[in-house]
Amino acid sequence: MTAASMSLPDRVRIHPAALSGMVQVSGDKSIGHRCLLIGALVEGEVAISGLAPSGDIAATASALRQLGVMVELAPEADGRLGGSVVGPLRGAPHDAEALSIDCGNSGTTLRLLAGLAAGAGRHVVLDGDASLRRRPVDRIIAPLAAMGVVAHAREDRLPPLEVVPSALKGVRWVSPVASAQVKSAIILAAVAGGVTAEIDSPLPSRDHTERMLRHAGVDIATHAGEGGREIVRVIPSRPATRALTAPRDPSAAAFWHVAAACGAGVVETPGLNLNPGRIGALEVLRAMGAEVTVRGVRESHGELVGDVEVAPGRLRGGEVGGELVVRCLDELPVLALAGAISEEGLNVRDAAELRVKESDRISVLGAMLRAIGIVIEERPDGFHVPGGQRPSAGRIDSRGDHRIAMTAAIAACLGNGPVEIMGFTAVGTSYPGFLTDLAALGGRAETLDG
Repeated sequence: MTAASMSLPDRVRIHPAALSGMVQVSGDKSIGHRCLLIGALVEGEVAISGLAPSGDIAATASALRQLGVMVELAPEADGRLGGSVVGPLRGAPHDAEALSIDCGNSGTTLRLLAGLAAGAGRHVVLDGDASLRRRPVDRIIAPLAAMGVVAHAREDRLPPLEVVPSALKGVRWVSPVASAQVKSAIILAAVAGGVTAEIDSPLPSRDHTERMLRHAGVDIATHAGEGGREIVRVIPSRPATRALTAPRDPSAAAFWHVAAACGAGVVETPGLNLNPGRIGALEVLRAMGAEVTVRGVRESHGELVGDVEVAPGRLRGGEVGGELVVRCLDELPVLALAGAISEEGLNVRDAAELRVKESDRISVLGAMLRAIGIVIEERPDGFHVPGGQRPSAGRIDSRGDHRIAMTAAIAACLGNGPVEIMGFTAVGTSYPGFLTDLAALGGRAETLDG
């Protein structure tokens, strides 16, 4: 954890409030990880900027340092992190002892680092906290094994994950799921190991790794296959760049966007990542009836960036399923609030992946919403939230899940009474400045620790 994340209180009480104004959210966590990991593949120094000062980013930086990569990060003027990475990540003697690396609560760190370490020929044991140890890794073990990598996990599917140095070979992998982390683990292994790879996925998923590597000069191409499948091909080549930056995080901004859409006020979020794979939540809110305005779209280090304003609208209701789920999976908990306040509710399907996040997010979301008076029907692969509801006062436990804690905070702002949130410290894994931004928009929080 960073100092910022560790300073968050464990218990807070959030009061109903109008929220309006401009907020510059933290750096995009997904891209921040990749700035560090791809920077570690470059020969020489790479300037890094725009990273979130979060526990997850700290885990990736610490892991790379253990592997011998120089990583220096410090606060920038806007509160994000900047600095440098000096690579490349090098292999180790064949008989070198395994490095035990603590990935904290970061599944992205563990899964992507497994690919990077495999490609570089490093012997590592990747572990994490109790929450991370419940999150499956068999999805990356299988494709890495097809590349010749020897990997072992607890019960063949759970961390700790051991990656043993082995001769790497090219692969064509037909993935059973559309997963950016699985895809990225294979890509990073191929680039680090100098072998070809082709990944055939049932649907498109986030393409931050591909965009950043392409920006850095790697030969990587994406095209559509039959039935909407996504095919990614990687040709061995070393990335070469002197600067990488992360735009602001649309997943963090989604909490303020939902609050605005549900009537809290008009909220502006400048400099957001507008990658098509990341703006599913904005599409859902617009389809439900919110006023969503996007200005100043430009490109930065391979990513689309722009300024987003969301204003209240008459929310009718919505349906989320199929490929749209992949593009707004992390935002589904807070979108459930928009469903509750809408006229017709929100129906979510094809989202079984929610059950293997930091928590079983379907179950924990259901418990959280019921604790503040919201009716929700849980389903194996999603949920249904009827419309015409408003949160009430209550007390909830985040179960260590940062997105559940922040969803509860937004519910309190939109509701009829204060909400006490236990386990709020978890927010430090992704958005340690959440309470500061809440106050800047007009929200009110009490610290209850002690």
